[in-house]
Amino acid sequence: MELRELKYFLAVAREESISRAAASLFVTQPNLSRQMQNLEKELGQTLFIRGNRKIMLTEAGQLLCKRAEEIIELYNQTEAELSAPIAEVSGDIYIGGGESYVMGIIAKAAHTVRLEYPAVKYHLFSGDSATVSERLDKGLIDFGIFIEPFDLSRYDYLQLPLTDTWGVLMRKDSPLAEKQFITPEDLRDKPLIRSRQSLGKNKVSDWFGVSADELNVVATGNLLYNMSLLVEEGLGYAVSLDKIINTSGNCNLCFVPLYPKLESHLYIAWKKNQVFPKCAEIFLERLQENL
Repeated sequence: MELRELKYFLAVAREESISRAAASLFVTQPNLSRQMQNLEKELGQTLFIRGNRKIMLTEAGQLLCKRAEEIIELYNQTEAELSAPIAEVSGDIYIGGGESYVMGIIAKAAHTVRLEYPAVKYHLFSGDSATVSERLDKGLIDFGIFIEPFDLSRYDYLQLPLTDTWGVLMRKDSPLAEKQFITPEDLRDKPLIRSRQSLGKNKVSDWFGVSADELNVVATGNLLYNMSLLVEEGLGYAVSLDKIINTSGNCNLCFVPLYPKLESHLYIAWKKNQVFPKCAEIFLERLQENL
């Protein structure tokens, strides 16, 4: 399986048509069709469902599509790192993490490096801990930002000096908006919108004192901005971290912390024995200096 074949496969998956993919790749349709047949034969899997109007991916095709995108992305990153001039500090730094105001610390270190080395660029990936961990393990990102609890045993890491506070994002006209704190009893019968990182067995679930199945969870998400739109429409109460959504001024929303108080530490992690490009090495140095 060659890199060219993966690029051809991704073009067919994107265009949902052999003819359109061939045109975008500047190859003949019979040649591309033959390449895809050879790929299926090599893998021993049917990758496409060939319909009258468009081509769809089989389950095996969907898996290959995901892996092919990761392989191409990793190849492009490696090529960029190796082609950078040795005497010049340049290149790309890839950072993954969830939403948190603690990202301001990361931004400060990034700005410090950019002032010294203007050719350095940053690429941010937003996702929950499981997704960020997967990309970190595969080498698709250099650093991952994780909120506790999370198993960091297979990584090197630094604890960031600030903590995130858990609470409830709600409309200002909500019956709970006047409360100073929110208790588990306040939310037992309320429609809840929960971030995926607050589901399952963790500190937030333990705070409720009951399993997630016993709560009235009406929606989940991994980006608080999108969840806040559901809150604003009156769909429910979002269990979330503080200082991500600006609730000052004319905003229709407010944030009330949990009681008993619930906080989480955050960490920046990287693979053990990681060999960084020079730009990522300097970024980590500047981050440690700032901390």
